[in-house]
Amino acid sequence: MKTCLRMAAVAALMLMPDMTFAQAPQKGGTLTIALNSDIRSLDASRRDANTDTVLNHIYEQLVAYRDDLSVGPALADSWDISADKMVYTFHLRPDVVYHNGDAVRAADVKWLWDRRMNTAKTDNPWVCVPNFDGSQGFKVVAVEAPDDRTVVFKLDQPSGMFLIRIASIACNVWAASPKNVGPDDKWIANSAIGSGPFKLKEWKKEQQIVLERFDGYKPSKAPGSGYSGDRTVNVDTARFVLISDKSSAEAALLAGQVDVMQTVPATHMDDLKGKGAQIVYSPSLSFTALMVQTRDPLLSDVRMRRAIAQSIDLKQIAEVKTAGLANYNPSAVAQSSAYFDDAFLNWPPYDPEAAKALLKEAGYKGQPIKIQTNTRYPGMYDNAVLIQAMLTSVGMNAQLDVLDWAAQLENFLAGKFQLQSFGFSPLADPSLRYAGLIGDKAKDPTLQWESKEAMALNIEAMRETDTEKRLALFKQIHALMVKDLPIFGLYYTPIVDAAASNVRDYKVWAMDRVRAWHVWKAK
Repeated sequence: MKTCLRMAAVAALMLMPDMTFAQAPQKGGTLTIALNSDIRSLDASRRDANTDTVLNHIYEQLVAYRDDLSVGPALADSWDISADKMVYTFHLRPDVVYHNGDAVRAADVKWLWDRRMNTAKTDNPWVCVPNFDGSQGFKVVAVEAPDDRTVVFKLDQPSGMFLIRIASIACNVWAASPKNVGPDDKWIANSAIGSGPFKLKEWKKEQQIVLERFDGYKPSKAPGSGYSGDRTVNVDTARFVLISDKSSAEAALLAGQVDVMQTVPATHMDDLKGKGAQIVYSPSLSFTALMVQTRDPLLSDVRMRRAIAQSIDLKQIAEVKTAGLANYNPSAVAQSSAYFDDAFLNWPPYDPEAAKALLKEAGYKGQPIKIQTNTRYPGMYDNAVLIQAMLTSVGMNAQLDVLDWAAQLENFLAGKFQLQSFGFSPLADPSLRYAGLIGDKAKDPTLQWESKEAMALNIEAMRETDTEKRLALFKQIHALMVKDLPIFGLYYTPIVDAAASNVRDYKVWAMDRVRAWHVWKAK
């Protein structure tokens, strides 16, 4: 009961700041949205948060997260689960068509699934293959399409994570027309034939992505919530324009060149509001952290990692960087998660004198400790500056290594860093976050924590369907994290967006993805 009440409270919190006006929506116009970087692909073979945002306007997931992070209908308007919880049968909405007029068929879902799972056929393996191949718990042993409206997934074991995984925004399990692929079995350049409420009009790389309302879209009868349900579009066009610099994006918003700006620095809220912009905010699941390369000769010593942990004033950083909208959180369980408990705030306390003693005990001789960061994401840079000052104050030779974002991301993918100021996309369940942190760095350098014990506990949590038992498992994992200190969580970045004064019904949610449907502009 306590967990259910917490979920209800979280849902209410996320809905309170939304801008809702008691007027009938007006049709037409262009909604211009600032993006800080270009999308990476049109088929999600290369993805990041911006790519997910744009492509989820073009395609529809099989099922999707609602605002309250539960899984709701999308392309599939209902589903059945077998008594043994190993067979999921999804029923697609009737009369759904692609942007080229072709009917969406269940076989298309199976075709794209098989294409992505066959890693031998692509130079860019699907990032979510480990979620479904048995290496992180359950395995999808078969996907079938017995008729045009039915998709059947068969698992090798019961799992409390299957629907959560299928709904994952990072995985993008959707329907796409097979006509996106040419005779050579490669995705056709600039092709994006989906069934979503918008269709691709133009992609000028490093400039803009322009989407048009798809008049053949037939919305779900379920209420619109998150990426689930009705996605009725009011504007004629959604234009995503690339503005990498935050100050430039703010200037464009105030000048009327941009209608929506994401990730406004919390410290800029009052200024923008005073100049006429609307501010929309929500708790989030976006994990902001200082990553540690535990295979680094210096930082492989847990005493050094503990000295770093006790040098960082988490409370001060969270207060400064979120303008008081979020508390510190060193764990992989967000305050906005239904599983959050004060136990997840347990961490080595801020204690500079203890840090100095640990440095002496570890035999630290002033070796450089480099903190990689970038200026594209001001939050990452500011956190790095604050942490550098705190480490320096206890006698560490902390140095900033400021890179362009692409270089920092490549280093993250290759595990080439000592410390790195970073931010992770929102994930709806703690098991997903842990799965992205725990594992063998030799196989995946992006993983942060090489702990077989923690991995076993997380796999158990993925299989478990009882919420209280899952919470107990998450607490055990966090206790191990406090012992090993493989990554330093800072806080969960609150979602703060700004919109022009004539924008109506623009909403933010914990998954931190812009949605251009439902939004309209007053004339």
